[in-house]
Amino acid sequence: MQLITDATIPQYSFEPDAVMGNTLFRIDRNDCIMSYRRSDMLVPHRKNYYFMSLVRRGSSRHWIDQVPYVIKPDHFYFTVPQQIHLKEAAQPFTGITLSFTEEFLGLDESGTLKQLPLIANPDHGHELKLSNADVSFVDDLLNKIMAEYHAKSKWQQSMLLAYMKVLVIHLSRLYTEQLTDSKVLPERTLLNRYLAHVDTWHKQHHEVGHYAGLMNLSAGHLSELIKDQSGRPAIAHIHERLIVEARRLLFHTERSVKEVAFELGFEDASYFNRFFKRLTGDTPVAYRQTTREMYH
Repeated sequence: MQLITDATIPQYSFEPDAVMGNTLFRIDRNDCIMSYRRSDMLVPHRKNYYFMSLVRRGSSRHWIDQVPYVIKPDHFYFTVPQQIHLKEAAQPFTGITLSFTEEFLGLDESGTLKQLPLIANPDHGHELKLSNADVSFVDDLLNKIMAEYHAKSKWQQSMLLAYMKVLVIHLSRLYTEQLTDSKVLPERTLLNRYLAHVDTWHKQHHEVGHYAGLMNLSAGHLSELIKDQSGRPAIAHIHERLIVEARRLLFHTERSVKEVAFELGFEDASYFNRFFKRLTGDTPVAYRQTTREMYH
């Protein structure tokens, strides 16, 4: 197989449904057989969003971070952002797919979704076998999510989050039963440790050097290891975590932008404004206004 350098790997961004327009969450039913294009084969790529699929029929072959998977009926598949995907051989399949962003998880004020095994993926798994009872439960729940997604009723975002918690909790139970004995690559263990430290200290420490010290590594070496494993610089993970928390506070609280900035460890509110706009394209005030108009 041809060696692909990181610079040549395309990244696919989350694409909202053209009809529904939800910029954070999407669900699609493939009742008709969905085929892959030949041009998609053997082309590695990354996704910048979470992707899940309940497969009812199909037998395509995919690679995720150098691990091959043959897609099987009545299985549930899931990936996290920035992993490298490659379709080696694909056959048509039917099922239901879910896509959602880090920002969607950030709207969960409790932080529960982000911490569940299916999302955190500490064992680096991507496939769950479903019993007949599991298929019925998951299929029924996905149909409820589908109905809510298309209804666009009042408090829709809260309903989608509630349904997703039930789905992810159920699948996380299967995850712990089926995957906790899986072999975890040392590099992935290091990445998980780094992300756990960032999750704990992102409000107090914005520099890679702090986390390198916690892990007994130089900042340069840690940055290289994190970039090799995740496809992104170590500092990008810190910035992403700050943005997720900033969006959560802006959406769920009435704190001023200055108060949000200080809570996240920014001494200068104007710098926080520039930081937020550089990474999201919106000012904090504009983000708060547009998201609240969309979901309430």
